[in-house]
Amino acid sequence: MSRRHLIKDGRRWVIKIGSALLTDNGRALDHKAMAVWVGQIAALTKRGYEVVLVSSGAVAAGMSRLGWAQRPKAVHEQQAAAAVGQSSLIQAYEELFQHYQIKTAQVLLDHDDLSSRERYLNARSTLRTLVNLGVVPIINENDTVVTDEIRFGDNDTLGALVANLIEADVLCILTDQNAMYDCDPRQNALAEIIFEKPALAPELDAMATGGGSLGRGGMISKVRAARLAARSGASTVIVGGKIADVIPRVASGEILGSLLYADQEPIAARKRWLAGQMQSRGVVVLDDGAVKVVLGNGKSLLPVGVVKIDGYFTRGDMVECRDLQGREIARGLVNYNSDEARKIMGQPTKRIESLLGYKDFDELIHRDNLVLS
Repeated sequence: MSRRHLIKDGRRWVIKIGSALLTDNGRALDHKAMAVWVGQIAALTKRGYEVVLVSSGAVAAGMSRLGWAQRPKAVHEQQAAAAVGQSSLIQAYEELFQHYQIKTAQVLLDHDDLSSRERYLNARSTLRTLVNLGVVPIINENDTVVTDEIRFGDNDTLGALVANLIEADVLCILTDQNAMYDCDPRQNALAEIIFEKPALAPELDAMATGGGSLGRGGMISKVRAARLAARSGASTVIVGGKIADVIPRVASGEILGSLLYADQEPIAARKRWLAGQMQSRGVVVLDDGAVKVVLGNGKSLLPVGVVKIDGYFTRGDMVECRDLQGREIARGLVNYNSDEARKIMGQPTKRIESLLGYKDFDELIHRDNLVLS
């Protein structure tokens, strides 16, 4: 039985487009091809989809503008190419999306932004706000300043981390191959398409191949990305970007490309990931009413239900939630640091702003970031 319903039913998408597609054989950005994908993404957004675009191409575009035929090996030259190319890339997207009256936002991230707890929540809040405003965020690695990303990172991985970040249903990786094959189709004419497999299937490792001269990934990075995306319940489609109407056809459930699906429900997968992510940095003690709401109703934890704060923590840290008898009932990522939490504990939501001088969140811990013990 096909699992394409996982894609058809998904409404929050991360779409990643690779360098080999975005550039005209490395000579320049392929504006005509970009216009096609932008039109397809615009069609999805008009149908109520939430789309975040992760785009490669900055280094390749910079190489073209600088007249470089080969990707440089020196890190500072790669950074220079990224700096030159990034402005061209985002300007091209901005102009193309304007045809559909869709606003875009440039977001430069690196893996540190998504591993730091506080920056993780900041990035998550920003991306959610942009999507709610009808803006399409265009994300790229911050190649200009982050040397580790240029040496070891790739936008397949970044796309997966963004899928984790925004709790996406689907990670759609557009590539220059029509799908993933059981062996390299460039070397074996009998290679067969992998239509569907669990993202964690061990045999995928032997089937993946390396990347080309423009990109940094290849199928190996796409398999890894699918596994990262699966940890928060997102299923991944690896599909050829040159296929006619590829994005809407994939969204309709048509069997195109390779589906590497998550074998867990999204909520359960995300919470298992959160539970194993980090050490507890503090304790919040809940009154009986808050315990009942958290355990029985699966609701967020509001400051009014907190009677005591122990430890010192920053926004985004993992804290334990305990009842009045000291039993741990849950863990979660906290929206306020320990000093702020002490000021607002026991208080209704409407008083947060007057007590702190601002209010970023109603909840001390949102239910999406709360894991029952």
